[in-house]
Amino acid sequence: MLQNLHVKNLALIDEADVEFGEGLNILSGETGAGKSIIIGSINIALGEKAPKDILRKNAEFALIELTFEIKNKDTIKHLKSLGVEIGDDNLVVISKKIKLNRTVSRINGETVSASKIQEISSFLIDIHGQHEHQSLLNKKKHLQILDEFAKRRITGIKEELSEAFLSYRKLIVERQNANMNSEERNRELSFLEFEVNEIEEANLKENEDEELEEKYRFFSNGKKIIEKLNSVREITNGEIDGVAELLDKAMYDIQFVVNYDEKIQNLTNELSEIESLVNDFNYELSNYISELDFDEHEFYELDSRLNLINTLKAKYGRTISDILESYEEKKKRIQVLQEYDEYINQLEKNINKEKEKLDKLCMELSSIRKEASVELVDKIKAALLDLNFLDVKFEMNFGRTKDYTSDGFDDVEFLISTNPGEPVRPLQDVASGGELSRIMLAIKTIMAQDDDIETLIFDEIDTGISGRTAQMVSEKMDLLSQLHQIICITHLPQIAAMANHHYLIEKSIETDSEKNEMTVSRIHSLNYDQSVKELARMIGGVQITEKVIESAREMKGLAKDKKKSR
Repeated sequence: MLQNLHVKNLALIDEADVEFGEGLNILSGETGAGKSIIIGSINIALGEKAPKDILRKNAEFALIELTFEIKNKDTIKHLKSLGVEIGDDNLVVISKKIKLNRTVSRINGETVSASKIQEISSFLIDIHGQHEHQSLLNKKKHLQILDEFAKRRITGIKEELSEAFLSYRKLIVERQNANMNSEERNRELSFLEFEVNEIEEANLKENEDEELEEKYRFFSNGKKIIEKLNSVREITNGEIDGVAELLDKAMYDIQFVVNYDEKIQNLTNELSEIESLVNDFNYELSNYISELDFDEHEFYELDSRLNLINTLKAKYGRTISDILESYEEKKKRIQVLQEYDEYINQLEKNINKEKEKLDKLCMELSSIRKEASVELVDKIKAALLDLNFLDVKFEMNFGRTKDYTSDGFDDVEFLISTNPGEPVRPLQDVASGGELSRIMLAIKTIMAQDDDIETLIFDEIDTGISGRTAQMVSEKMDLLSQLHQIICITHLPQIAAMANHHYLIEKSIETDSEKNEMTVSRIHSLNYDQSVKELARMIGGVQITEKVIESAREMKGLAKDKKKSR
């Protein structure tokens, strides 16, 4: 669950630190107080792009830090498989530091990419935004919901189908590209044969270019090499003042001295060794120089060979391996063109074979979906009745797409009727904004029953509802909080009354140390009496009387009794 949220220098928030608890966490406050900033900060920390103007005025940076305590063993296993280091405390800390020029995201202190954050956060939290229910107007969302509901039954076959679809599409594209008349085939064949002959005549060998380039560098610097080596030979073996000549003279002189003082014999031996080493060096150097042969003709052939290889690289690939690989591909293509009719017939057979396999998988997937849809429809209808849809009909219609897709050929659509005697029709033709919100809540509730995600966030799930419907939504939210940590922004007192933990977000004008006025949003955890007072504000608006406060207290009490009765 989300244990702590820390925000600094973000929009209207100078600094906020919120400790969330288990069950239902309610955030309330006046319109414009900054509730959306709280949810927005969580979204930004979890990989959403930060708006350019999100930094608080005059601040050098903004910081968002989320601390999750992971209780589900499967979730811990998933996170570890993604490379997240989790200690014995089972805490995962996600932070994002935002500066004018860059942002840095970290998980447990390790810098990670935004995409990595998003991948990891999908196991930790599910955020239902203010307008997410509008996605129900898109039929593609309906299929996603069904597949999410049936994921344990269809994961294997969907993976198999996806692979089969890719193979099928590859063959279809190959067939489309294979359409050509005899003149086009002959023209391509002639060109390929020329290219193949060109590569064959080059008689290339792996790594040949590296050896030739090394020789070329040596040859191209041959004159300098000879000059430098001759200079070295003159220094070490020159007839006048060469090292060898000087050492010979030194040996003569030291031998004269040793006749008078035997203590110097060790020095004589060392000098003798030096003289021997120099003589050996001169001998090997002379042999090396005598063997050097800078043949102009050989250099010309070397240069020509490298030019040929580089020309082939420019046409067929960056390396000799690339050229040889291109050569093999061209030979295969020549064979295809030479046996074109046979190739087309085999391609058609392969397409039909892959199509049969794909069709079989699509039929199997569709059958599982239809079976799962019956169960899902029944659960959605039951959930909608709990959310004050008094006489609702809810169905799922199965059509078929024009062509195969990586998701099969099912074209699924939710149909609903909210009034007695009316036929079911597509959601976009019937459902209002408030009804869409409740349908999405019903779906989220159903999905959450088998979901390992510990934290669910609902940003103003109460759009377009009031009265008894609001009460039923609050009870559904409370039920959901028995299985998950729920964080909910709401304007409805019926939902806020159900809170296990209630937080108030307020906006005020404050003065800084330099007496400049600034607008600040702050968030406070409310005790029982403070929560009652906030409920009274939500019920009564501007004028809060004793009767309104008593109504708020009664609403809080009824909510408490409802919780106890579960």
